[in-house]
Amino acid sequence: MTTRPFPTTRCALATATLSLTLLASVSVHAATTMRIAHLNPPEATASNSGAMTAVFKQLVETASNGELMIEVYPAGQLGEDANVINQVSQGIVESTISSAGGIAEHYPRIGIFDIPFAFPNIGVATEVIDLSSDFGQMLAADLEAETDGLKLLGLLDSGGFFHFTNSERPITSPADMEGLRIRTMTLPTHEAMINSLGARATPLAWSEVYTALQTGVADGQMNPIQQTAFANFDEVQEYLTISNHLITPYLWLINDDFYDGLSEEHQQIIDWASKVAVDAGRAMSRIIEASDGGLPKLSQGMEVNTITPEAREAFVEAAQPAVREVIVDRYGDDGVALLDAMLDAISAAQE
Repeated sequence: MTTRPFPTTRCALATATLSLTLLASVSVHAATTMRIAHLNPPEATASNSGAMTAVFKQLVETASNGELMIEVYPAGQLGEDANVINQVSQGIVESTISSAGGIAEHYPRIGIFDIPFAFPNIGVATEVIDLSSDFGQMLAADLEAETDGLKLLGLLDSGGFFHFTNSERPITSPADMEGLRIRTMTLPTHEAMINSLGARATPLAWSEVYTALQTGVADGQMNPIQQTAFANFDEVQEYLTISNHLITPYLWLINDDFYDGLSEEHQQIIDWASKVAVDAGRAMSRIIEASDGGLPKLSQGMEVNTITPEAREAFVEAAQPAVREVIVDRYGDDGVALLDAMLDAISAAQE
């Protein structure tokens, strides 16, 4: 009987092809996905969160050769901040970029940032509100000790200083605040500050603010320029007051079990890519403020004024004691220690 070698060869080739296909399939399915949620527009040039996540995605996926894949869920697709933080804590979502208001339910001591007029300028704020600073490391350690399942991956300002807008009148002194219903985050420190100035704090979720301003449920609100601009509040507000009264952080959070489960190489990629992405987010905030999508846009449809240094002192005298009292009452010795560490860091940065 003659031998027939060709079928055997064909079988070997088929087996090898199948093996390669299976290996490729395994390689594809071995990629680790990191999902990141945030509330802001997705475009890299429209918000600091958009810039951060775009830069982070490109760096991580390239550096890991596709072994780490980043999925971004912007514009509140996965829910409000506090709800998404719950998901991150439970490992349902890997990461989120949250406002101070969003993290407050999980970490109330974030309210220390709400001492009004504490930061003199954006340069000092950038130095203090950074994960690599001594204060940033202290804040991260405290947050991670006080929460379950959360690790702080990045820390930056939420878009610059907060300013007041309203539909009633220009604000030049605390007396002009009298009776105005000002929307705040659900933070007792924000509420105390607004009430101390004679206005009426009106806590509302971010998703409700535009309608509240449009219908008169609230007369005004306070936010950085970029948030005010991309939310189109100039459509429902007449006056913008450059007050520079608050600067609060965005906290980039990651599930600690997810992070700890990564290889050391992948952790290093996440760490340096997030740092670069935070720098990009800061830069984009400054660009938006100065661009046609920021203050120039708002000034076209709103009357703009700036609080004078003399008026600033009147605001400080009215508001700072009220907010410090809340911090002492609600956050105790640990909160006061964290607040004093922040104020010391601000003084050191000024010097």
